[in-house]
Amino acid sequence: MTEPLDERLRDDAALDEIELTSRLMIAATSKDAHLTQAEVDEILGITQD
Repeated sequence: MTEPLDERLRDDAALDEIELTSRLMIAATSKDAHLTQAEVDEILGITQD
């Protein structure tokens, strides 16, 4: 049986960055062309104010 992870080792900022990078990679591999800046912004949740 495996031991649970030590919560002190959890890095929420790193996990968030990994999630965003994963979303970009999935989106990029599903297209034949480059992602536009608008598409990247949308994936990252960036809004134009």
